[in-house]
Amino acid sequence: MNIVMMTNTFTPHVSGVARSVADFTEAYRRRGHRVLVVAPEFPDRPADEPDVVRIPALQNFNGSDFSVVLPVPGPLNDALQAFQPDIIHAHQPFLIGSTALRVALERDAPLVFTHHTMYEAYTHYVPGDSAALQRFVVALSTSYANSCDRVFAPSESIARVLRDRGVDAPLQVVPTGIDRQAFVAGDGRRGRQAHGIPADARVVGHVGRLAEEKNPLAVARAMLRVAEADPRVHALVVGDGPAAAELDAVFAGAGMSHRLHRPGALRLPALADAYAAMDVFAFASFTETQGMVLAEAMAAGVPVVALDAPGAREVVNDRNGRLLPAEADSADMAAAIQSLLALPADRRVALDQAVAETARAVSLDECADRAIRAYQDCLQQRRQSGVPRHVDRASARGDWHRSVRRVQAEWAVIRGMARAAGRALTGGEDARAGH
Repeated sequence: MNIVMMTNTFTPHVSGVARSVADFTEAYRRRGHRVLVVAPEFPDRPADEPDVVRIPALQNFNGSDFSVVLPVPGPLNDALQAFQPDIIHAHQPFLIGSTALRVALERDAPLVFTHHTMYEAYTHYVPGDSAALQRFVVALSTSYANSCDRVFAPSESIARVLRDRGVDAPLQVVPTGIDRQAFVAGDGRRGRQAHGIPADARVVGHVGRLAEEKNPLAVARAMLRVAEADPRVHALVVGDGPAAAELDAVFAGAGMSHRLHRPGALRLPALADAYAAMDVFAFASFTETQGMVLAEAMAAGVPVVALDAPGAREVVNDRNGRLLPAEADSADMAAAIQSLLALPADRRVALDQAVAETARAVSLDECADRAIRAYQDCLQQRRQSGVPRHVDRASARGDWHRSVRRVQAEWAVIRGMARAAGRALTGGEDARAGH
């Protein structure tokens, strides 16, 4: 198959979505499929990128570390014409997602959409953030999903949310999965040396983007409580973002900056070494759709303390860590971390076994195979129907058919925007955004 992955974020940008796109791309290529990635320009991107089309973008939108894609249809159309895609896979509903919808309709290709993100949690990056804007974002992503041939949810929790919101397009749970061997290979001693952590320290770790929607300050406060109670405890926080200075201030205010180690964003193999340097991993985000970092930590042999939320509850339990109630505070999280650090040797063996079992269950290869089967199913349905489900079956062939598809593509984008705007302005919970 010829698969086009269209995304607002990609390497070298560090994020869960960028890593997911990169991992699936490589997994598909290993299976003999061709993959064309359409992604924004980023500083310091690799010079040699086979089958990657870069689109100009505005970087660091409104103080975030996101980019805003600028439309450049000419070069993209040329690349798509040469590639002849079988499947269009959109990884966001906004910006390049609209382009993906147009491309799929114009080229009679099935459109697959992965709902990676709870988008309403990110509206604070947009001027004029409000409850109405959050409703608009939810309604627009729902409408977009219902314009697709298949929707991938990264976890069963997110699949339930999407169904409750009115997504009636075929829906399938397809986690990203992890390259388990890459994290098993981490060297904890090397990780501690790299970040100036004593070899005999007890290390409480965290990996993730440091931004409000990820709730990193809750983790920092819990880490600080544990560090204040035990002079051997150090905190290792991997990642960067707009909340980094506030996190630093939590430790500085207590005179504990020397116990906080914050190397910024890391990539493999340094990332695997950082995970392996940890004794416990702490996580407090409510906006995850999958929680890839939780599976990565467990692949490195690290138990997890997390709050009960989508993405976490599928991975964390009281056998492989501690899943705390959603309303738990920093004192509760600190107590859970301390309980894991204090486990006697025999109970730690059982914990380590449960952690390893969880990591084995989340395999990139299994998830890639599941996605490929879904693509094949979409193509089979397309061959049986003869035309896309969103194209008028009475349309003529040739230039007229292509013109109709272009109009329908634009109408699909406009219709989704209009319906989402109506739902946002009315605030009606009974309105179905995707119909």
